[in-house]
Order: sequence, then C-alpha cells, then structure tokens
Amino acid sequence: MTFNALRFIRASMKTAQISTGQLAYIDRGTGQPVLLVHGFPLDHTMWDSQIQALSKYSRVISPDLRGFGQSPLGPVDPTHGITMERYADDLVELLDELNLRADQPIVFVGLSMGGYIAWQFVRKYAARLRGLVLLDTRSLADTDEGRAGRLKMAENVAEWDSGRVAEMMGPKLSAPSTFKTKPAVIAALRRVVERTSPAAIAAAQRGLAARPDMTSFLPHITVPTLVIVGDEDAISPPFEMQAIAAAIPHAEFVVIPNSGHMTTMENPEAVNAALSKFVEGLSR
Repeated sequence: MTFNALRFIRASMKTAQISTGQLAYIDRGTGQPVLLVHGFPLDHTMWDSQIQALSKYSRVISPDLRGFGQSPLGPVDPTHGITMERYADDLVELLDELNLRADQPIVFVGLSMGGYIAWQFVRKYAARLRGLVLLDTRSLADTDEGRAGRLKMAENVAEWDSGRVAEMMGPKLSAPSTFKTKPAVIAALRRVVERTSPAAIAAAQRGLAARPDMTSFLPHITVPTLVIVGDEDAISPPFEMQAIAAAIPHAEFVVIPNSGHMTTMENPEAVNAALSKFVEGLSR
C-alpha cells in the first residue's frame, strides 16, 4: 500500500456519538456493508490493506473500539472492564448512527478479540447480519491460568506502560518467518500497541477474562460464515479454528500460508482474496 493511500485512509476518519461516548471509524466505498473489527490491543490500522481492497466494491466500516486508536475510552466497569457484549452493543449503536439497520445487513469481520465480540453480536443481533468472517480467534473461554494472566496485566499495566505489553505480546502475534522477512510489519504492530493507553488495555483484558465459552453456540449460527486462520498461528491454532468451522453449519475454512496470528498484515494478499471471494459471493 502506498503512503498516499495510507494518508487518505487516516484523513477520512469520522466520529460517531454513541451512548458510551464516541467511536472513531473509517467509512469508505459503496455496496454491501462490511464491518471490520480489530483485535487486542490494536486499532483499525491492522485492516489497512483490507480497507483498500474491499472498498473498491463494498462499503467498508472500520471502527476503533473504545480506548483504542482515536476513540476515547468512556465509562468502564472497574471490575469487569468492557465486556465483549458491551463492545458489540457499541458497534450496533454505530450501525444505527450510520442508518444501517436490519434492512441493510452487514458482513461482520472480526480478528481475535474482534471474533470474541462477533460471538456476542451474532447472539444478540443476528438479524443485522448478512455474513460472518472469523479470523484467528477462539470460541473457548480462558483457562484459569489464562484468565489470571489477563487480570495480572490489567492490574499492572499502568505501572508497566504499554511498551512492556508490546514486548510481551510481540512474539506471539506473528509467525517466526514474519520476524525474519517482514520487519516493517513487526515494527507497525509494536507502534500500535505502544500508543494504546494502559487504561484501555486494562479494560479490555478484564472484559476478555470474563468472556463466556461460546463453543456450544456454534451450531446455532445460521448466517453464511467464513473461518480464516494463519498456518503458524500459535494463539488460535489451525486445528482449533478448523473445529470451529466444522461446528458452524456450512462454514467455509481457509488457511493463510506464511502467517501467524496477524494474518491481515502478514499475508494481506491471501486474506484479501478470501474476503473478496466471500463478500462478492454474498452480493451475488
């Protein structure tokens, strides 16, 4: 992607007022609405390549979730942070502000935490969906150990600062080959994490720790679904995501080569091809 294209995406950000504050978002293109929901602790910039590709034939909406990117944090429950359900509620309020209601269903595309939010969106707002894309995510709740790790970060991130979070998470987000061959991707990921506020990281970690196991819900998903995973994803490994696809009726499953958890940045061309085929198929 050229520098001018990136500058255009940044300059076109807008702001919507919702009940919990404000959401900054990208809104580009026309056609089938596609909502791109980023992972933790990132922002809409992880979708830069997808925004450029999909907006050629779709209306692409890509928000910064509360506290991330250019969106202010707003009110936070001191115990539970911001739950995945609350993030989903924020997003449906954004769609309402954009006059995208049930008569204009969206394709919800979520990566990692964006996928956790997707489960709650499908559970509560299935009538608003034309399709669902899940990238590098999980249906399982955290283990006790995983939950304790999230809560420890939530308690200590103000003291650690976001730079330490970037150091801790960096090796987990990408494939080993990406570290060797795509240093610009690694640097971009690190910059996004470093500029995320500790308060937003803590709020999201508490919400992630409290998220429910959604595995038993998967067979009840009736919208067309695409499941995408990086072949070297260590956080949501391919075998686990293949099981998700198998549990959702008629879901498609795509493995992205030469990628870890951040498929959209590590191999954007392959992700764009899979997304384009899926979205264009829905439009036809």
